Amino acid sequence: MGIVHPGSELTPTKAQLLQQWAPRQSWWPGGDTVPDFQANFRFDDPEGEVGIETFLIPLGDQVLHVPLTYRSAPLDGGELLGEMDHSALGRRWVYDGVSDPVYVAEATRVIREADTEVTMLMPDGTPIPRRRVTAAVRGSGHGDGTLHVERVLQADLPDTATGSLTATWREHPAPLVLAWLG
Repeated sequence: MGIVHPGSELTPTKAQLLQQWAPRQSWWPGGDTVPDFQANFRFDDPEGEVGIETFLIPLGDQVLHVPLTYRSAPLDGGELLGEMDHSALGRRWVYDGVSDPVYVAEATRVIREADTEVTMLMPDGTPIPRRRVTAAVRGSGHGDGTLHVERVLQADLPDTATGSLTATWREHPAPLVLAWLG
């Protein structure tokens, strides 16, 4: 379950952190502007400590895949995007999900168990209706090996893939590969 804190303020915002960080990455296809995301989804940390959220960002004819994690304390060895203050949760350290072992473990589990994105809930447990921008994510239900995360999304899996994570959303009804095991 993903807990949403309505009315919370983030300083800086997620968009501001992405704007500062993403254009400096080697996988960023060019340009200094990060467009608004087209879709997103969340996974759940089994320990309930780390927020896991993924953004799917259109850039020209491409879609970029940017998984983030939110932590209440710094992560040794993680790639830090920056820090933010969350009005309900306090100080948060925001990391590139690919560098966070909680994201890697959860994405791997979702692939192997044919799982999906989490249901979003209010703090009291009331489900939040699915939003137009929520991507539908599906693990293949099999696979072994190392997790490989695609940054620029494709429709086809590499020949070495043993399992996959795909997503569809309003603007992309055909599945795109987010990650694979192999």
